[in-house]
Amino acid sequence: MDSTPIDEARQLLHDAIIHYKGKPVGTAAARDLNLASPNYADCFIRDFFPAGLVLLNDGKPEIVKNFLETVLELRNLQREVSGHQIHPGVMPASFHIEVDDDGNETRVPDFGDRAIGRVAPVDSMMWWVLLLGAYVRKTGDRDLAQSDRFQSSMRLSLELFLRDTFEVFPTLLVPDGSFMIDRRMGVYGHPLEVQALFYGLLQTVLDLLPDNDEACRRLRDMAANRIKTLRTYIRIFYWLDIERLSEIHRFKNEEFGTGSVNMLNIYPESIPDWVDTWLPEKAGYLVGNLGPGRMDFRYFAQGNLLAILFGLTTPEQSQNILNLYTARWDDLIGAMPLKICYPALEGVRWKMLTGSDAKNAAWSYHNGGNWPVLLWPFVAAALKSGREDLAEAAFEQACNRLPKDQWPEYYDGRMGRLIGRRANLYQTWSATGLLLSSQLLEQRQGLDLFPETPEIGHNEPSP
Repeated sequence: MDSTPIDEARQLLHDAIIHYKGKPVGTAAARDLNLASPNYADCFIRDFFPAGLVLLNDGKPEIVKNFLETVLELRNLQREVSGHQIHPGVMPASFHIEVDDDGNETRVPDFGDRAIGRVAPVDSMMWWVLLLGAYVRKTGDRDLAQSDRFQSSMRLSLELFLRDTFEVFPTLLVPDGSFMIDRRMGVYGHPLEVQALFYGLLQTVLDLLPDNDEACRRLRDMAANRIKTLRTYIRIFYWLDIERLSEIHRFKNEEFGTGSVNMLNIYPESIPDWVDTWLPEKAGYLVGNLGPGRMDFRYFAQGNLLAILFGLTTPEQSQNILNLYTARWDDLIGAMPLKICYPALEGVRWKMLTGSDAKNAAWSYHNGGNWPVLLWPFVAAALKSGREDLAEAAFEQACNRLPKDQWPEYYDGRMGRLIGRRANLYQTWSATGLLLSSQLLEQRQGLDLFPETPEIGHNEPSP
């Protein structure tokens, strides 16, 4: 009997599992025999997340538990990079297992010191906490999360994210390349994806962190307040539809004082020419980045979809984001779901914002490429919003292409018709994205693994 796409994806996931001293502890990023980069043999924290959810749904929580414990232990193995101390709350981007001539195994973490561009991952801690929350919700094993070392890790990470800075915004300030888009793409500042992950982390920590001492209560109060201010701020200032675009188009500048409308001093001249004709009447999205004098109008898929999934958007905004997919299917879904951002940077803007990065050429890789792993947040967001038709259509497209194309990491071209020029084949999260989407569609397994959205009270503070 011929194997199905799901069978092939399961086999790829099985083959990708890596072991340490006989225990399964994660998955290699890719199984391609001709890896584009040697670090694709590593287990990346963000890459393992969909694999972890698949394994939880398959009744294999021990692998997820081993992974969570391994990453926690690795956090303490390397405290200095390039001559300076790493904050104890920071977690590695990835790890791999080295075996010496005598067969001794060593776990080797990467905190960004081996990465291209040497950027430390901001999102690793967030994905780890989100997976811990999913593990607890699936297994009921709260003892693991309540153990001293797990509690200490969550506190350290939360203290790092909530520490006082020079910022006056509730959003997190991060460098370029510190999340899934891990190369220079002009995403420094307050990228949407980081804010959505931050929001999910705050909700998860509130569920897992007890209030049995003064320090915990202080952190919980700070997290609860940040949830409210972050949610309000994102929903108001990151949101873009035709009505909001018209407001920005008529903004006055250099406004001073608490009553100003154009708080961030966004210049109408910064609105790209493509936005007005591309944005449909009954649709909208959260812009990619926002800061003083700067609004990045690009559409970034991961941030918008996670915002829907975690309840960062209102129900109406969620529907309008999915309306955008319906109206601009060829641009945002194309031949292989899902385009990571739209539109691509080209010409002088590409040179200036990417540093002339050839891998991020227009409509390739992070610069407008199509990534199969993004199928799972799309399917989850669509199902949560009652748009099963969209989820099924995207899933069917992926099933028809991925096995035939040998599970590429990404696709190139305006519609994602071409296998990525430098894409690895047999990419693990391309397979687990399909597997998790199948579980979500067939049995609705997985939607209950994401953080619960607290209801908005009447006294929610204004930004």
